[in-house]
Amino acid sequence: MATSPNLRAAPAYPLPLARSKGRRPRQPAEDPTPSLFPSVPLQRDTERPALSPPGPAADLVGIARLAAASPLAKSKRGTEYFLLPVRSILNHCDSDRVPFSWTVNPYRGCEFGCRYCYARYTHEYMELDGREFERKIYVKQNAGALAARDLGSEKVWGEHIAIGTATDPYQPAEREFGTTRAILEQMAVREGLSVSITTKSNQVVRDLDVLRRIAERSALFLNITITTLRRRLARLLEPRAPRPDLRLAAVRALAEAGLAVGVFAMPVLPGLTDREADLDTLAREAREAGAQWLGASVLFLMPSAQKQFLPFIEEKFPRLARQYRGWYARSGYAPEEYRRKIDQRIAQLRTKYGLGSRPYEPEGLGWRSPQLPLAWPGNADAAPDAATPTSVSLRSCACVRG
Repeated sequence: MATSPNLRAAPAYPLPLARSKGRRPRQPAEDPTPSLFPSVPLQRDTERPALSPPGPAADLVGIARLAAASPLAKSKRGTEYFLLPVRSILNHCDSDRVPFSWTVNPYRGCEFGCRYCYARYTHEYMELDGREFERKIYVKQNAGALAARDLGSEKVWGEHIAIGTATDPYQPAEREFGTTRAILEQMAVREGLSVSITTKSNQVVRDLDVLRRIAERSALFLNITITTLRRRLARLLEPRAPRPDLRLAAVRALAEAGLAVGVFAMPVLPGLTDREADLDTLAREAREAGAQWLGASVLFLMPSAQKQFLPFIEEKFPRLARQYRGWYARSGYAPEEYRRKIDQRIAQLRTKYGLGSRPYEPEGLGWRSPQLPLAWPGNADAAPDAATPTSVSLRSCACVRG
């Protein structure tokens, strides 16, 4: 695999020994269809410039300054790739709607160009139009070295790390730069992590070797997003993403490798991917491929996404244009009644095909020191309640059905 010299990982070092530290208590909002994604992803951006770059960037601040000063690394397929200097790979997530505190997005921007993508707004932080989201991709430099340092920090212990919450970690840029791989290599040398990866790409199977190594020592959950099994519709909605059948094949390969994998039907698009028969087929095919859970959520449209998606609907699906304009004119959410209907439909499909609602329970996440004894010290009378997971491997929480 070809990688940029700027992305070469630093030598690995082991996770420091420390006392057991549990996850901070969380009170997630009620959600009949749990999702790993926040509806509005609130993340503290840790990508700060180390020095003030010269030229036009001097008039900008924060991530916009970094982006303006980032050198062009390559131009290919009508897409420009820039090398983005950052100080951290981990971003803190402030949303109580999701069961994780840390996110990793190896790239800014995503070449798949999904018409509905909510993350287009992240380019606006860099003073770029949301339409540039799939044409200007920013590759985070020194990913391996930064991940090694970040993962050794006590502040992330006991917290789940979600990879790919805004941009796909296995988009085409990964073949060129290997940023995701560099981060995973650092996770593989640690023990007791809790990690999830969400992707639309079958390229994830390239990393089966490192994924197995992570799963041997930590909890690993793999989410393959499949919005529809209809190829022509998928090509319209997600122009450069791999075909749905290739994603299903990736689910099968990951399951056969003994990894915990599920399918995300996200987003469910009103009038396009929400038909009962289509969702039933998707759930059945996912289960047959070895998926352990099925996640789903209805389309959420931030203003930056509306600018791209609503004109697309008017051009390609004019019969739905009025409905979409009416539903999303004042809010990024579809009507509550419709969302409840989809929740019920998905719940019925989970029951029908024996699929879980998500790969884990939030309270089951947490770092456990590998040095803790398997037996409670002292006599049997001093043993804690059986429900207290003092030394239980996180792998035991790989999938919670129901």
